[in-house]
Amino acid sequence: MAKFYGWRIVGAAFALAFFGWGLGFYGPPVYLHAVREARGFSLGVVSSAVTLHYLAGAIVVANVPALYRRFGLPAVTIAGAVLLSAGVVGWAVASEPWQLFAATLVSGAGWAAMGAVPVNAAVSPWFVRTRPAALGTAYNGASFAGLIFSPLWVTAIAMLGFPLAAGIIGVATIVSVTALALRYFARTPQQMGLEPDGDAVGTVVSVTSPHARPLPGPALWRDFAFITLATGSSLSLFAQIGLITHLYSLLVPALGAEWAGLVMGVGTGAGMGGRMLVAWLMPADADRRLVACVSYTVQIVGTLLLIAAGGENIPLLLAGVLLFGVGIGNVTSMPPLIAQVEFVKEDVPRVVALNVAIGQATYSFAPAVFGFIREFAGAGTVFLVAALIYAFAIGALLIGRYGMTKSARAYP
Repeated sequence: MAKFYGWRIVGAAFALAFFGWGLGFYGPPVYLHAVREARGFSLGVVSSAVTLHYLAGAIVVANVPALYRRFGLPAVTIAGAVLLSAGVVGWAVASEPWQLFAATLVSGAGWAAMGAVPVNAAVSPWFVRTRPAALGTAYNGASFAGLIFSPLWVTAIAMLGFPLAAGIIGVATIVSVTALALRYFARTPQQMGLEPDGDAVGTVVSVTSPHARPLPGPALWRDFAFITLATGSSLSLFAQIGLITHLYSLLVPALGAEWAGLVMGVGTGAGMGGRMLVAWLMPADADRRLVACVSYTVQIVGTLLLIAAGGENIPLLLAGVLLFGVGIGNVTSMPPLIAQVEFVKEDVPRVVALNVAIGQATYSFAPAVFGFIREFAGAGTVFLVAALIYAFAIGALLIGRYGMTKSARAYP
């Protein structure tokens, strides 16, 4: 029996996430250093450019589903690869701050069409029951990018210079993504006479709550399920990005630069493993808000261990990074899975896009906020604040679940 074609789509989406996060998410911290070294721009200028990159992406990503309806997933994805690659080259050749800010607008727009929303859009039509496993596998392309692209950018820039490195990697990205988009993302199950999950033709499967109802236009913004989902996922992203940004430098005094880098890699690997455990073991009828809350709780325990380590106890530092890392991947992959259950099929793409947009706009300020906390209150406070924010994220998801059980938007 032939393997279900949808898993090829998952492989293509994994590759898309690899390139998207490699250039659009893991790249900017390296670009920041390279631009400062080459141009002598102030830290404030370059840090503001990174924030603008994420904010521009947040604005564009909210409109990506509309672009799909008008131009199709393949065309928008290819355009995203071109814009992101061109924007990174713009970072590399900018000689004035205004040119750098212009480049970030381009790279941010491209990142919007190469991140979480397109991965969800590519995979979702092919899977219903097994969507957690499919999405979890595809999103691990982002984590794999963290392992590969961060050292790749550093090495390539050191050997070739930022402009040439950006050009070579950008061209490789455009060629690869174009091939993926034309070969895989142009197809749908209906065109191939297939049913989602590889089920027999005519099989109809749904995991959507029977109480979900269409939420057109502004009705979505007033929906309690959407408000609490967006709040919980945005808070968790804010805590995660803020802590990750500073974690390496907080580990260096105790572990040294080389070992700190290796430990950060272990944390990323733990994130991939944690995502796959949830993706493959979570029952189809599981309360997905509760699953997300358990994952956040594990990360809270990790941050508390980092506090207990006091910056010196190496076993506690390692355990803290490992537990914090276990939940990293689920912060990204759980919200689309929650949306699949709580909203009608037609609303899910919009819910996912807006959730990503709100989260990205929120976390773009996290590095600066956590830097301020670290400077004025110390490393221990950084970990404590992250834990508290995760606790508020859990509260938002639980309040949303409780509120839905008291209304027509009941959780199944």
